[in-house]
Amino acid sequence: MTSFDTEQGRIIWRGGGEALVVEAWGRDALRVRATRAGGVLDTDFALLPPTPSEASVDVADDVARLTNGSITAVLEATDFYDEQAGYRDFRCRLSFRDSDGRVLLSELDANGALKLRAREFRALAGDAYQLSARFEAQPDEQFFGMGMYQQETLDLKGATLELAHRNSQASVPFLLSNNGYGFLWHSPAIGRATFGTNRTEWFAESATQLDYWICARPTPSGILEAYAEATGHTPRMPDHGLGLWQSKLRYSSQGELLEIAREYQRRGLPLDVIVADFFHWPKMGDFRFDPEFWPDPAAMVAELRDMGVELMVSVWPQVALDSENFATFRGRNLLVQAERGLGAHMSFEGPSMFLDATNPEARAYTWALCKHNYYEYGVQTFWLDEAEPEYGVYDFDNYRYFAGPNVQIGNIYPQAFARAFYEGQRAAGQDSIVNLVRAAWAGSQRFGALVWSGDIDSTWPALRRQIVAGMNMGIAGIPWFTTDIGGFHGGDVRLPEFHELLVRWFQFATFCPVLRMHGDRLPHSAVTAADGSHRCFTGASNELWSYGEDVYEILCTYLRVRAALRPYLRQILDDASTGGLPLLRAMFLEFPDDAVAWQVSDQYMFGSDLLVAPVVEPGANKRKVYLPAAASWTDVRTGEVIDHHGIVEVDAPIGVIPVFARSGATPDLLQQLRRAWASGP
Repeated sequence: MTSFDTEQGRIIWRGGGEALVVEAWGRDALRVRATRAGGVLDTDFALLPPTPSEASVDVADDVARLTNGSITAVLEATDFYDEQAGYRDFRCRLSFRDSDGRVLLSELDANGALKLRAREFRALAGDAYQLSARFEAQPDEQFFGMGMYQQETLDLKGATLELAHRNSQASVPFLLSNNGYGFLWHSPAIGRATFGTNRTEWFAESATQLDYWICARPTPSGILEAYAEATGHTPRMPDHGLGLWQSKLRYSSQGELLEIAREYQRRGLPLDVIVADFFHWPKMGDFRFDPEFWPDPAAMVAELRDMGVELMVSVWPQVALDSENFATFRGRNLLVQAERGLGAHMSFEGPSMFLDATNPEARAYTWALCKHNYYEYGVQTFWLDEAEPEYGVYDFDNYRYFAGPNVQIGNIYPQAFARAFYEGQRAAGQDSIVNLVRAAWAGSQRFGALVWSGDIDSTWPALRRQIVAGMNMGIAGIPWFTTDIGGFHGGDVRLPEFHELLVRWFQFATFCPVLRMHGDRLPHSAVTAADGSHRCFTGASNELWSYGEDVYEILCTYLRVRAALRPYLRQILDDASTGGLPLLRAMFLEFPDDAVAWQVSDQYMFGSDLLVAPVVEPGANKRKVYLPAAASWTDVRTGEVIDHHGIVEVDAPIGVIPVFARSGATPDLLQQLRRAWASGP
């Protein structure tokens, strides 16, 4: 019997009730699909049509090889008489090698009488399966990426990760291995990934086929470039994305928001974006301004534009049961369906249901409402909150979408929500698009998704975790990342200890892709309508001047630093759009030959020129920094040239975040940054 069928750039193996397809998919990359239910499906959850490549296929007896640039798949077919089963069985084991023949990744061996299966399909109702893909572990292997998890672990070896979105957790199932490959689990199913010492295992609770993409290149940056080619690049960041974004929970009226923007202008402080947060609407799902509190949106946007400020408007993907649009959404099946029990998914400020972003009609109708009620007033930047979506209870098996059961396709939701607005804005003629989204999946970056880290706590450990979250998000292909400065929950504007945390967080955010003030600041204030009816509360002031004169002076200094960074920001943002490298980079992306750089998790490179070491401990006035020997380093603030490498201890009083320039950095950049710091506290 012939074990393999071959086509140009493609190998097909069939046996034991399984079909396995391995094919070239872009330069130096392969796609693997397997199914027990007939032919493989051409799903395009994240992967784009592949760029042309020169791939070769070689078959010798029961071994087939597919070579595509620097990666080779080796398929080893076996057929044998299974004594215990009493019939002949067929298997095919898959491994991947680089251009030198070194094994990058290998499926789990059957291990003789153990009869282990690397690809396991456990039947569910219909044509769905619980799927597992298992690979041999390599002791010294390290893994990075996978999106945003609230932990201090940069190297994911030894970790088990839930493949599901939650508020402050974004599962983006792409990893980069220090063994020289990148791997995308191309399934939006709820599941888990385990990077154990005895095996690596991917699991989907429900899927119709096994599907993953793998690439090999000699450098980590080359792997990320290949991944961006496969799943899409970010668009060009608009200029208003480079400066300060001012927000709080929440400006309760048009007058309050405009007065804040005017105060920034009076103080001579540059402001790029100001935010109309949630519950500016009459009812959730009306997708319009409440006219009592926001009487003239067009005039508001025009006045802000005259000040050089863009308005960003919050849009939740939810429709309240008492919304004017509920009957249309519900009547046309444009809402997520509950499999059991009542259909309401959340009850914040009243019961509501999530719109079904996987339904093209739901996306089109939502955008049509937002276009009429926001975009036509001049609003061109949207805050796509609740994009996980954030169910009141995360019973993932209780929800069904247009595209299928949540357990099978649910992780694609935030990508689809971002897509609704991106495609609408593009159709309206907008070119540079950035929308703030509270979750992401593979491919979200191509829809202008700026992902923030959700409703995290206002604590020092939370600040520390955001450094890791930003690096791993960037490795997972999402280069636009931001956080709520000061955290979201629990920041009391009256407490000096919170002031210190806010200052350190603002310093970190100055060297992030987007600098954004936001948070649920205490104490709250009630809001009522003219007729005495309840409106959502508002938080305490959260502007630069809200925390006392000492804090204000420091924040103003870093606002000047951010302004000095704008030309450099534009350069590295454009590099992310064309090459796929994140702005906030793990050290090993710039120093892949430095073993220590693969271990460092509390500092990062901001672009290729600046090393940033945030202070993440209360009361600290010094911190240790690792300076790789492959470059020489200059303290950006003082101009001092550091004459040694390795771990150094540097001064970091409350007004200072340690930042070092790599040899070769633009002198104009260093001069502008030093001048900005010189007028600080």
